[in-house]
Amino acid sequence: MLENKIFEISTRSEFETLSLEVFKYQFKNNIVYQNFCQLLGRDENSVKTIKDIPFLPIEFFKSKKLISGKAAPQITFTSSGTTGPATSKHYVSDLRLYEKSFMDAFRRFYGNPEDYTFLALLPSYLERTGSSLIYMVNALINHSKDKESDFYLNNLDDLSSKLKELDQSGKKVFLIGVSFALLDLVEKDQFSLKNTIVMETGGMKGRRKEMIRQELHQELKNGFGVDDIHSEYGMTELLSQAYSTGKGIFECPPWMDILIRDPEDALTFLENGKTGGINVIDLANINSCSFIATQDLGRKKNKNIEILGRFDNSDVRGCNLLLL
Repeated sequence: MLENKIFEISTRSEFETLSLEVFKYQFKNNIVYQNFCQLLGRDENSVKTIKDIPFLPIEFFKSKKLISGKAAPQITFTSSGTTGPATSKHYVSDLRLYEKSFMDAFRRFYGNPEDYTFLALLPSYLERTGSSLIYMVNALINHSKDKESDFYLNNLDDLSSKLKELDQSGKKVFLIGVSFALLDLVEKDQFSLKNTIVMETGGMKGRRKEMIRQELHQELKNGFGVDDIHSEYGMTELLSQAYSTGKGIFECPPWMDILIRDPEDALTFLENGKTGGINVIDLANINSCSFIATQDLGRKKNKNIEILGRFDNSDVRGCNLLLL
């Protein structure tokens, strides 16, 4: 089965071969995606390389039920809908793939989740249902062997005390939070963290004025007393995440890749170092759509990826949509 190959990818050649296999599977089994491909004049015979694969505009997740295969959804993840009533819906028919994807990726970048105490400051996500981020962080908390791992909503005083206590004890702490809440925390208190990774997961969700990434990270570095701010690039419509361990440079796990398209010609891809629209290949998304054209802007140099913001007039949605 294709699912069994996804997390065994070890070379670029294997990734490209499996991407073409997944395309053929989704072309046959996802009627919405098939119709989209046919409108572009693409089919199984005309797609011979990754760059021939049509990337479905992410807006389709707001109006269509995107499922590949006949299995019923186990869960439906939804976007925050901060700019209006229309929200993206991601119908997930096999949660094991999502869990495998985020656990394997976390271990690749950070080691075993059992070694960390997780403190999650995600109020805008906790205040609604259907968040894939909450599902992921909850699983990481459950895998942690420390009973101090927990979510925090608006109780910043409790979080501040606990964070200082844990960091000073020498424990490995992982603080993951939405950007506006992390700013609220450092405006309320000052820290000098020695054993804590601080990860921001996205923009202001309508709570604050958007900031450029460098400005946000500098304020957070100053406030937490750390050398680097880590980031996650993920979204409702995906089952995989790219991670930045500092300086705004992201890397993907082996079953995920980002291509940069020409903003003036969606079917043309740009060379290294050029800024354009972000297309994501997420092979873990085999039961939905693995080839998505986002509204995010970025540039890529070899395996290093910069997420630069979003197209003008596009929705404020997903994770890490900071303006530059």
